[in-house]
Amino acid sequence: MCIINHYFMDNKTTISITEGRNKIFKIAKQVQNPETRYTLTENGKLKVVVMSSDEFESWKETIDTLEENPDLRKEVKEADEEYKKGQTCSLDDFLAQKGFIKAK
Repeated sequence: MCIINHYFMDNKTTISITEGRNKIFKIAKQVQNPETRYTLTENGKLKVVVMSSDEFESWKETIDTLEENPDLRKEVKEADEEYKKGQTCSLDDFLAQKGFIKAK
């Protein structure tokens, strides 16, 4: 399997619930960017994650899909292991392997 070499952005900011309350409108605007979320803490313990409703629905759909298809879960795990080992390729190579474009 060929894993596309891609940088996945993960903007997570951890702040206290009190700070979150003071910045709720700013937070609500910032989490509209994909992959951006806030973790709110109370007394140093994680309590709440704030993300956009679109991001939440996307996560929920992914979980539902993985629960419905155990083989897909295995493939994702294998792909993740390959990615961690640096076994990646360019998008052009991936598309060529799948027959979407001609290999060079």
